[in-house]
Amino acid sequence: MNRKNVISVCLFLALMLLTFYTIFHGNDMEYVWETVRTLQPVYLVLAILTGIFFVSAEGLVFWYLFRALKYRASLLGCIRYAFIGFFYSGITPSATGGQPMQLYYMKKSGFQIADSTVVLMTVALIYKLVLVLIGLGVLIFWYPSLCLYLGGYLYLYYLGLFLNTSLVAALLFIMISPKCFRGIVVAGEKLLMKLHILKESETRRQKLFDMADSYHEAVVFFLQHKRHIAAVFAFTFLQRLSVFFLTWLIYKGMHLSGHSAMTVMIIQATVYIAVDMLPLPGSQGITELMYKTVFSAIFPGAYLTASMCVTRSINFYFLLIVSAMIAASASLFRQKRQVVLEDSHKNHSKTALSDHSGSNQKHAARNPISQRSQTMT
Repeated sequence: MNRKNVISVCLFLALMLLTFYTIFHGNDMEYVWETVRTLQPVYLVLAILTGIFFVSAEGLVFWYLFRALKYRASLLGCIRYAFIGFFYSGITPSATGGQPMQLYYMKKSGFQIADSTVVLMTVALIYKLVLVLIGLGVLIFWYPSLCLYLGGYLYLYYLGLFLNTSLVAALLFIMISPKCFRGIVVAGEKLLMKLHILKESETRRQKLFDMADSYHEAVVFFLQHKRHIAAVFAFTFLQRLSVFFLTWLIYKGMHLSGHSAMTVMIIQATVYIAVDMLPLPGSQGITELMYKTVFSAIFPGAYLTASMCVTRSINFYFLLIVSAMIAASASLFRQKRQVVLEDSHKNHSKTALSDHSGSNQKHAARNPISQRSQTMT
């Protein structure tokens, strides 16, 4: 793990400890634990499976898009990319670490960088677009209740919606404008050269231009195959709803009633929209604080802290642990494979050298005049 990742993990752990202290301080944790124990096991299992589906769904989208680009992609491999992305997004501010690591592992698996970039940007664009459309729908059709439940966090909802909308607009512009993408690539190369990270190289620049052209070709492919995009959009919408539905499963599992699934899911959606773009690893701290405010009218008394602990544990911490295990195994497998390849290359080189030496000896034995000449010289 490099220095940047170590810093991200340390920041993540510090925020986690501070969050736990802030949330649990002043609560009767014995009573909260007794409340957690009232959760029906069936609903708990369903919530866990829903959380796993939420992450795995991104892998299904990867697999579908790579197959559309004529790659023989592995479904399990694509699901692995999704969990790797979830882990690195969870420990880095504004979830910035996920996609670069996914791109890295996709490249190692043999996918072209240009095609992988298009797939990742398509998934990110549709993922954010679905969230923006849900946010706008809530703002237009649920505004009075939105003000009632969010209270002092309403400004954060506006900020989150604005940031997500801006990101969607930027991604759309980059994807449909090849000149813009090429300009970004060239500007990035020049910046790295000024920082003395890269040296001047016409070969590398031509490769970057070729990658930009391939990138645009892949974008054009998807624009011409609207059926694939429509399918991804519909499935992503279902994926987004699943993580909101998880909270309602906890609500029902605690034997609570009086609020519809739609109400619980919309409130959970407002929390996601508000904190999604904040520069905090995993949006820790603010998510828990906002949850305790907006759900105070839904989960009474000790049920509020108990539901927050269970919901947040499943939809973030549990999934983060699973993702960390998958990311670690992927890294270990890559290192072992690299060692095997290096050993194989060394053995091949030794065998080739030995064969070459043996061939020379046989040649010398068959040509004594040559051998004597070599001895004389």
